Amino acid sequence: MTHSLAPAHPTVRTFDATVTALDGREVTLEETYFYPEGGGQPADRGVLGGVDVEHVRSVEGDVVHELAAEPEFAVGDEVAGVIDDDFRTYCMRAHTASHALYGAARHIFDDLGYGGFDISDEKVRVDFETSTTVDDDALAELGRLVNRAVWDSREVSWEEIPVSEAREREEIAFNVKTEEGVFADEDEVRIVTIDGWDWGACGGTHVANTIEIGPVEIYGRSNPGEGLTRVEFAVGPAAIDHRATVEAQARRAAATLDSNLESLGEAATDARSTRADLEAELASLKGDVLETRLAQFETVERDGVTWKIGSLSGFEANDVGEAAKAARDGVDVLVAVGESSAPFIVVASAGDVSAGDVVAEVTDEFGGGGGGSPTFAQGGGLGTTADEIVTYLRS
Repeated sequence: MTHSLAPAHPTVRTFDATVTALDGREVTLEETYFYPEGGGQPADRGVLGGVDVEHVRSVEGDVVHELAAEPEFAVGDEVAGVIDDDFRTYCMRAHTASHALYGAARHIFDDLGYGGFDISDEKVRVDFETSTTVDDDALAELGRLVNRAVWDSREVSWEEIPVSEAREREEIAFNVKTEEGVFADEDEVRIVTIDGWDWGACGGTHVANTIEIGPVEIYGRSNPGEGLTRVEFAVGPAAIDHRATVEAQARRAAATLDSNLESLGEAATDARSTRADLEAELASLKGDVLETRLAQFETVERDGVTWKIGSLSGFEANDVGEAAKAARDGVDVLVAVGESSAPFIVVASAGDVSAGDVVAEVTDEFGGGGGGSPTFAQGGGLGTTADEIVTYLRS
């Protein structure tokens, strides 16, 4: 079996190795420094024997390199391998950053457990098992702590120890399901340590010092499953760009609120409170106006029944409906028609005249739809003007 030497020697980018098996575009080497996909880390990219490597995976203990085309070399040939430096370096930084983030979580989360991990080109995710509510303040503290761990230039090291020993050490984050297939063998597990900060069972590639990670920018959180909190973040250029975008937006918001960045949260809270007060005041004033408008409707007597009929604009059907119920006092039937491109009708009745029948008659005449009870009904989508509907009802 051929295991990848990448975890033990993550800085190697070029090597020569003998081809031990070849099946079309699938190549197995005597030894390889390509990292096969696993444990949440994507496969290395690069070139093998002059042919692009499309994917690298572990198959029954062997590392199989899937090439973009069938190679010209044969079994027994020595070929040159070149690993994509940019992508490998990114994965090393991102993977170590996930450990630094877990170390930060140790300081602020209760009942912490490791629920999963994944690196993509744009971002990295870590799933935490914790009883702590991960709110915005917790995210901010996670970001502060992980970047402090980067700044502190903590040494990163790795070693293989017996699984039983790892199980006995409470500080080790150990998840066999996630790390399955990347352990050195069934009896030993590889432990990656950030000095004084984090200890985790991991078979990935890592930098030698946290300072190599660079800036870490937390994007946000979500809940992928019961008991799990997913935190997504970026490292490198993506982190720098995201931070600059957020800062620009924050400065714009601060300027709009006549504040500064340090007081932006308080200013936003005050603005929201003021808006809520103004919206409540506006709703009250609109209610007063609506009540006045309904009271001004024309009164029509028909067969001993008193009707109030009129039209209005600028109000929603539901708001008019609630107001019409209250404004019906003193009359038998109140009918309000909303002025719009497709008018609505609201009918409130004492019951002698069925409100539902009135709406049905109007929709039969002008189209649309609606319905209700004998005391209250609504209709909408009427295919004519409010004035024509009012004229029809008054006649």
